[in-house]
Amino acid sequence: MKISNKLKSVGLKVTPQRRVVYEVMQKICHGSIDEIIGIVRSQNPDITISTIYRIMDSFCQAGLLSKFVGNNGKVIYDITVKEHHHIFTSGEEIIDIEDEWLSEIIREHVLLKIPENEAIDRISVYISTKNKENGKEKIDIDKRSSDSG
Repeated sequence: MKISNKLKSVGLKVTPQRRVVYEVMQKICHGSIDEIIGIVRSQNPDITISTIYRIMDSFCQAGLLSKFVGNNGKVIYDITVKEHHHIFTSGEEIIDIEDEWLSEIIREHVLLKIPENEAIDRISVYISTKNKENGKEKIDIDKRSSDSG
């Protein structure tokens, strides 16, 4: 769907500023407000920081973007709005995982633990990884296979 149609479909007026911000989000998929501001302003320095903040808020309220707190504590904006999960790699990459089976298992398990008058709104799991080569997670395959035999 074209950006102008996407904006109109959620009741937002199509402006050059909104178009630029949404194009940036389509390219990067995930980003902190600082990253988004940097990219948007590199493409169009006339767009003010406060305008970018307002656009991001309006996109989230309209359901064009979602946001979550990343493993570094910063708010991350996400172009994917449907229920999905994230892997945060040690290289600071964010990988989307769409896994209905995982969500359903969590949903079934958690439903038994929440008050009856509550309902699950959304499930979002994030997994943080670390580099195996830094010694923290390295597995000696030879030793492991000799221990089991």
